[in-house]
Amino acid sequence: MKVKVHWIIDGVAEMDVATPEEAEQKVDETLRALIANNKELFETLGARAIQGKAYLPGSEDDIETQED
Repeated sequence: MKVKVHWIIDGVAEMDVATPEEAEQKVDETLRALIANNKELFETLGARAIQGKAYLPGSEDDIETQED
């Protein structure tokens, strides 16, 4: 029987950098290396996209604030 599994990996990397763009670049380089070194695994998992956006921490980063 063929079964499809839709999966999502969600994460937040925190780092000290000069700009949000630098943070995005560092994460991009790390993920690209991970994919390049594990091609068979990513093909087996059917990975199609990885997406992210840098932001400055603040109230939008605080779940309790959003629920109030």
